[in-house]
Amino acid sequence: MPQSAIALMSGGLDSTTLVWKLKPDVKVLLVDYGQRHRKELECARNICDELDIEYKTANLQGLNHFIHSGSQSGDEQPPEGHYTELSMKTTIVPNRNSIMLSIAVGWAVKLGYHDVYFAAHAGDHAIYPDCRAEFVNAFSHAMELGNAWSPVVVHAPFVHMTKADIVRMGHKLGVPFEMTWSCYVGSNLHCGKCGTCVERKEAFQLAGVEDPTIYAEV
Repeated sequence: MPQSAIALMSGGLDSTTLVWKLKPDVKVLLVDYGQRHRKELECARNICDELDIEYKTANLQGLNHFIHSGSQSGDEQPPEGHYTELSMKTTIVPNRNSIMLSIAVGWAVKLGYHDVYFAAHAGDHAIYPDCRAEFVNAFSHAMELGNAWSPVVVHAPFVHMTKADIVRMGHKLGVPFEMTWSCYVGSNLHCGKCGTCVERKEAFQLAGVEDPTIYAEV
């Protein structure tokens, strides 16, 4: 475990579990890319305040012309029900992880830190190439080469874990799942119907952990 690291955080249960695991030796990067579900940023800030963890928000809305796409940052509606290959592809934000991780690495270099973490997990592999181990290894190598005088290693410790595995881990760590946010719709309550809500419900069920989430649609 590094003494000091940067972690990307969305406010979801995966990244919150990661931050909980790394605390207190971590600073958190939040990213505002014009996402429909901006509630996640509010939740992430509240969690960081609860942990007394320093965080900064990178405002990428000026890049919206270039990455405005799909259902998360574009005009399409979030897909409902279990994700299929076709529906999950509508949630892709072009090159999102590379962009966010590059900013995190830059902040790490500035601070003299050598480790950056993000919470990609096995459930993302099918559609999101930038959540696969191959990407993590290649990107990390590039960051080490590109910052040779202060090399940074990029870690994805959940990359081979399921969402249910992460729920089990978070439960053991005492993560306040009720403070986390997953829904892509962007209302005040989890909609209970979008693909991310369905996956969240299923993860708690498979993990055998009580789901504290309040859903608008049960």
